[in-house]
Amino acid sequence: MDMNIGFIGLGVMGQPMAQHLIEAGHEVFLHRVKDTSQHLVEKGGIPTGTPAEVAKAAQVIILMLPDTPDVEAVLFGPEGVAEGLTSGKTVVDMSSISPVATKDFANRIVEQGCAYLDAPVSGGEAGARAGTLSIMVGGTSEVFDQVLPIFRHMGKNINLVGGVGDGQTAKIANQIIVALTIEAVAEGLLFASRAGADPAKVRDALMGGFASSKILELHGERMINRTFDPGFRISLHQKDINNALSTARSFRMSLPSTALCQELFNSCAAQGHGELDHSALVKALETMASHEIGTGRE
Repeated sequence: MDMNIGFIGLGVMGQPMAQHLIEAGHEVFLHRVKDTSQHLVEKGGIPTGTPAEVAKAAQVIILMLPDTPDVEAVLFGPEGVAEGLTSGKTVVDMSSISPVATKDFANRIVEQGCAYLDAPVSGGEAGARAGTLSIMVGGTSEVFDQVLPIFRHMGKNINLVGGVGDGQTAKIANQIIVALTIEAVAEGLLFASRAGADPAKVRDALMGGFASSKILELHGERMINRTFDPGFRISLHQKDINNALSTARSFRMSLPSTALCQELFNSCAAQGHGELDHSALVKALETMASHEIGTGRE
């Protein structure tokens, strides 16, 4: 069934996601259209002036924004989504933000007689373009079932994790595991290279054993071949890990290895590598080892 959809946040991820919805036949109201996203209008997207206008026009309003303050501003700032909502509409935040803030945002939207889902994604720009994103959803099963046909235009692995905020919690857990696994792969391959072994052959051997992982396969190859074009940028992973650490701090719990990965990302950013793929975390370890994987150089 075709549905009026609003889409706010037309960045690297948002543009292809919105395009899938337009191509599926939905009437899609867009904010903010720039030169880089003008092609969406040419395909049938409808530009709007403010988030409030999007909310007035659409039944389901999707956000795909950089961080927690951006979501709050778009929802509740001047001419924000909240000003344009009427009872019965649904807000779907597909950004990756704080689960604690998400619960607060949801409560404020529900008070207006509307529904709220948090639905962060994993899969990066490639997954957004292919329509194969993993989507981790928090909210009620009733609202999830209503929005599921829309999600299916953008993703393949779509799961209702639990209540509001649980989607964001799952995304943070994902980003913790990915960061720590990148760090482990980097240490292992750097050790192998420094010891004089061929890191590519070591990686091949490990792929057949218990250390095998998608990250060893894909990001290990990036480290060996020095192919650090993103991908998923270090600067974005820093943002997600900041959400992990700040949320953990609010729980009075420790995430020691996560904090270590953030410091390694910070070191990379200080060296000017923040816009490289997150597999370039290995560069921080290489600096400390005075050795670069794959070159034998010290």
